[in-house]
Amino acid sequence: MVSKPELQPQPHRPLSDREFTLFQRLIHRETGIFLPEAKKALLVARLSRRLRALGLTSFGAYFDVVEQDRDGEKTVMLDHICTNETRFFREPRQFEFLEADILPAWKMRGEAGLMPKRIRVWSAACSTGEEPYSLAMLLRTHFPAESGWSIEILASDLSTKVLAAARDGVFPMQRFSEVPPPYLRAYMLRGIRAEEGKIRAQDNIRSLIEFRRVNLIDAQYPVEGPFDLSFCRNVLIYFNRETKAEVVGRLTGHLSPHGLLFLGHSETLHGAAHALKHVGPTAYARS
Repeated sequence: MVSKPELQPQPHRPLSDREFTLFQRLIHRETGIFLPEAKKALLVARLSRRLRALGLTSFGAYFDVVEQDRDGEKTVMLDHICTNETRFFREPRQFEFLEADILPAWKMRGEAGLMPKRIRVWSAACSTGEEPYSLAMLLRTHFPAESGWSIEILASDLSTKVLAAARDGVFPMQRFSEVPPPYLRAYMLRGIRAEEGKIRAQDNIRSLIEFRRVNLIDAQYPVEGPFDLSFCRNVLIYFNRETKAEVVGRLTGHLSPHGLLFLGHSETLHGAAHALKHVGPTAYARS
């Protein structure tokens, strides 16, 4: 018997300058992210998989599918474009600042009846969830439920793919090198058998977090403030000056009077009109 040869995926034509411009404009319109010419190879690498999956031989044909949003392909394309780099307790100086300067003062005020015993947090670009789970561990440790404290964490992202992973709350064990051992014991479960080599977040922190898709360039956010802490780290670097100013303005509008906005260590508010003052390591409060 002669076996049939396996079908090979059809090669696609190179991305033309015109096609790159079409995707560049669409991505900027939908996400606020501007891809310079230097990112052309990155775009090809990330979209080629979709061309192969759909059996398309040109980026122009794929652009038509995306623009018409056939079978929700626009969302799928954006999931492939977004950069999702994160880790537990990333940018530790910010967590040290919270633990040393902010949380003790809030705890004292709450116990004295000078503020509600409720902490509300927004992780505005949560990726696969390491940031909101880090915040949940930190806050639950400092504000225990048995002392009457409630913690609410909204974790949002543009990518539905990373949100699904974040909701699962299961991570490879090697990602936990920077998590303090007491937190691991109190809030994480080590996988066994089929889950060996993985760690799962326990319900005592999973229950604190709500995951939701939010596009930060939308004129209005489907969230209910105010928030005492807002984290929007390593996002503004992808926006132009105008979009950056608009996003910062909307995030500020969702802060409580004593709320703090945290950005990435490489980000500043230079060139963005705002009503914030610098108070800590890339941390800002209302001025």
